[in-house]
Amino acid sequence: MDEIREALTKTSTATKKDRFGRVVSLSALTVIVIVVLSIFWFVASKGLATFFTNHVNLWDFLTGTKWAPGQTDAAGHPYTGAAPMIVGSFLVTLLSALIATPFAIGTAIFMVEISPKRGSKVLQPVIELLVGIPSVVYGFIGLTVIVPVMRTIFGGSGFGILAGALVLFVMILPTVTSMTVDTLRAVPRHYRESALALGATRWQMIYKVILRSATPGILTAIVFGMARAFGEALAVQMVVGNAALMPQSLTTPAATLTSVLTQGIGNTVMGSLDNNVLWSLALILLLMSLAFNLVIRAIGKKGAM
Repeated sequence: MDEIREALTKTSTATKKDRFGRVVSLSALTVIVIVVLSIFWFVASKGLATFFTNHVNLWDFLTGTKWAPGQTDAAGHPYTGAAPMIVGSFLVTLLSALIATPFAIGTAIFMVEISPKRGSKVLQPVIELLVGIPSVVYGFIGLTVIVPVMRTIFGGSGFGILAGALVLFVMILPTVTSMTVDTLRAVPRHYRESALALGATRWQMIYKVILRSATPGILTAIVFGMARAFGEALAVQMVVGNAALMPQSLTTPAATLTSVLTQGIGNTVMGSLDNNVLWSLALILLLMSLAFNLVIRAIGKKGAM
């Protein structure tokens, strides 16, 4: 009887493996959460020091148009206006998304609806190749090709928002295209069959049925590409001009949050005002990344409903 009772109450090997898997999964999840919270805390503590330690006015920081933290005005306030970089980042991001969206949707439609076999065979390797190219290569190509073209067409130096947007357009195109292709392929087949059975042409089926059904997924792809563009640093820095001035046009030198960060963070002393304001720019980038993720989740929930 004792042997039977022991055999029945003894933990099985499968149960031990299941418990071990739960412990490993919970440990990995805990480490990830701690790392993410630590990053948020570190960046927030450094970025908020500008306002609590150096007593910079938040409104002046967000709306000021002059960026020279090492200089002060007549009242002794440093010039820490981040508006030129914020505006530059949004302009580059929005313009690149506007240019990339029709190309991405057109390519995805060709790969999924027009020529699934030949389109995937030819275009899929091209998209994968574009994803694997380093940012510095995109920046160098933009510096040697796009900037001279901009200079020839519009005059001036050739550096500016438009040059940065064209470089980012090529960089985010594979991301938006791949996600759009997956979204179109996820549309149920009977949607296509029902539309064609009702007498719709191929284009009517694509435009009125497929694209409308895939709208939430396409919007998610666009926002994901915008998040990728908003945080790009090296390639944009090489072609945007890096002039911390409010953009007067799309072809005049400007600056973005990432370009100012990469240029200045290594030339400042930790804890100084010059260093703290750069961490404040990093905090804006982090908050914008969070905002993009929240928008993607909201679109995904709406699409699921």
